[in-house]
Amino acid sequence: MAAIDAGFVDPEAFVRERDGHQEMDLLVSGVHCAGCISRVETAMQAFKGVRKARLNLSTGRLALEWDGPASQAHAMVRKLSEIGYPATPFEPETGADPTSLEEKRLVRAMAVAGFATANTMLFSVSVWSGADMGDITRDLFHWLSALIVLPTVAYSGRPFFTSAWKALSHRQVNMDVPISLAVLLACGLSLYEMFAGNGHTYFDAAAMLLFFLLIGRWLDSRLRAKAGAAARRLAAMQAATANRVDEQGHVKAVPAREIRPGDTLLIAAGEKVAVDAEVVSGSSQLDAALVTGETRPLEAQKGTEIFSGMVNLGAPLTVKATARKDDSLLAEITRLVEAGEQSRSRYVKLADIAARLYVPIVHSLAALTVIGWLMLGAEIDQAIINAIAVLIITCPCALALAVPAVQVVASGRLYRSGILVKSGDALERLAEADAAAFDKTGTLTMGKPQLVNRSEISEADVQLAAMLARTSRHPLSRAIADPAGMGRAAENVTEVAGGGLEAVIDGETVRLGSAGWLGIDAAGDAASEVWLKKGDAVPVRFAFTDVAREGAGDAVREVEALGLPAQILSGDHQGAVAGMAAQLGMDHFRAGLKPAEKIAALTAAKEDGRRVLMVGDGINDAPALASAHVSMSLASASDISQAAADFVIQRDRLSAIPEAIIIARKAKRRVLENFGLAVIYNMIAVPLAVFGFVTPLVAAIAMSASSLLVTLNALRLSR
Repeated sequence: MAAIDAGFVDPEAFVRERDGHQEMDLLVSGVHCAGCISRVETAMQAFKGVRKARLNLSTGRLALEWDGPASQAHAMVRKLSEIGYPATPFEPETGADPTSLEEKRLVRAMAVAGFATANTMLFSVSVWSGADMGDITRDLFHWLSALIVLPTVAYSGRPFFTSAWKALSHRQVNMDVPISLAVLLACGLSLYEMFAGNGHTYFDAAAMLLFFLLIGRWLDSRLRAKAGAAARRLAAMQAATANRVDEQGHVKAVPAREIRPGDTLLIAAGEKVAVDAEVVSGSSQLDAALVTGETRPLEAQKGTEIFSGMVNLGAPLTVKATARKDDSLLAEITRLVEAGEQSRSRYVKLADIAARLYVPIVHSLAALTVIGWLMLGAEIDQAIINAIAVLIITCPCALALAVPAVQVVASGRLYRSGILVKSGDALERLAEADAAAFDKTGTLTMGKPQLVNRSEISEADVQLAAMLARTSRHPLSRAIADPAGMGRAAENVTEVAGGGLEAVIDGETVRLGSAGWLGIDAAGDAASEVWLKKGDAVPVRFAFTDVAREGAGDAVREVEALGLPAQILSGDHQGAVAGMAAQLGMDHFRAGLKPAEKIAALTAAKEDGRRVLMVGDGINDAPALASAHVSMSLASASDISQAAADFVIQRDRLSAIPEAIIIARKAKRRVLENFGLAVIYNMIAVPLAVFGFVTPLVAAIAMSASSLLVTLNALRLSR
């Protein structure tokens, strides 16, 4: 899509008026760090009347609110373009990945840098090896290296050069500034040495440095793409259209974003609810797993409140919209997921602090090295060579690898145990966890109703009930039909919304449904139930419950033994949650929670100083998974939950949870050891470089050796 600032799209078309102020969501390109976020938000907050300017790093979504005319959108979009962050309309329902273009550019740049590194090293090894080589051959190798590396630096260095220029143009510095300076100085000095006919050039160091830095930038881009997938998929799940009923009773399909509170809508059977609404007429059952996580359908009748994303399983419903699409529950879940990811990205890591200190310190140290050597009477080229050695040897590769190296090794070990690690700092946060919260349905339990009184029902009654159940999509019907296997389905079945199924089989009326519909006086209990009634025969009760997942009790006890007291946070009803908590020996649980209420529970725990590990599986768990200190999801969970979680447990083996905690704690110890090794390396290497004992080549070797040492220490985790 063309950028809005280019004039192809009118920005005002995407402005929404709400409660007297204006709102607009934009997809901003070129954002890849906290500094970018700060520049964009600061530029927007400089406009008069701006209430809110919030940029999400994972999704690229810039949410703007301001008091004033909608026409101000033009100036805002122009400003974004001026500071180097072009914007397009934010339309997540298209499922577009805002980082895909950036990733393709990085892959191309990485491939070019890798090619240049491999070929330049062929010439460099020959030159540096000390082989008997004439001046003409050596100069030829230098010229060939220059012809390979200089175009490569111009092309592959653009991500760093562009970022450094943006920072400098706004009177700021970032990590890309010294990196760009070292690469350009290495190339510039190499050209000087080559034209002067000297024997030392550093084209290989420039190409190799770019190659490894591009690998890191690409991995960071991949992580952000995965982190934003949850919110994009959630937004894409919202119904794109809705059937609006006008005053004359005519039904017309309109885009869901045009629906306003008070509009009358028709929800057909099998249709997804587009916006939050209240039932005006009709009765049906809806798949409400999105909101509550329960396997039981929601009984909807006049006055029932329903939410966007629910699916109508039965008869048509006439409803009155109570919210716009952007204010509905599914949109709120999307925002909650984004908020959780954004807060997580704002954690200040030790490596980030060191990196910020690195820029001014190293620049000053390199400058002082040049000045000091010139004052001692050294030639200018010798002073610059020593300064380049300082820039290279202090490149924070070991510091930058201290965490990622451990993460890679630990992630590989967890993968072999059937646990996928999805978030960059997930292991660190898991090691810090001191409390655990579990969803019930689908996490601690199988997530499907199962017949629990099969021994009390005759085979004939089971097969009779299955004949009716095979014609229905109702979860309790499937719980009867699926275990019964293949067989004959009843003909001419009538499904009564909120009641059950009815048909004539072998000349007798057979009904399968709720006690109330069949006129049966049943007290009921925590388990769901349906009744089978054949003619005047005594009704037969089919009782269902969601059984605990294998090993759930042992997993909870092992987690608590590791110092993480556990509780259940569920959207299911009180009786079902209490029964499961008692079965698993858990004393603390909360039932009937909506997504925002689960987040509130986690926030309260955080305010009490607890770092909670959240384990869930449903779409309604996604916001809690994103906002928890650390989170896990099962392989059988919804795509949204898997995208929002930090870990995905394959084969749904809950015993993997305590195993992951143990490995994460070991990984944290290795990270601290690596930080110590990186500090010791710099304490030794930097003085040697400053005093001229280290050439740029030796500096590059030392830098690589420090990285290798850190990696070898991380590999101890794989044992």
